[in-house]
Amino acid sequence: MSAALLPKPQMRGLLASRLKKHIVIASIFSFGCACLYKFGVADPRKQAYADFYKNFDARKTFEAMRETGIFESAPPKRK
Repeated sequence: MSAALLPKPQMRGLLASRLKKHIVIASIFSFGCACLYKFGVADPRKQAYADFYKNFDARKTFEAMRETGIFESAPPKRK
């Protein structure tokens, strides 16, 4: 009588039925990770670069490095 109470185990299509569920879960998880990376890392990084280059003066930076003697081909200006 106890055998009638237990459901029969699934013998065919077990892999296919499990894969459907796990593919959906993996897709949702990967989409969530992609969104977290975009809004948590990529967008703040883009904003930081935009803020830095908003007032960046390449000529001024070059002259400062030139005065310290970093470049061999561009010696410091003589006074």
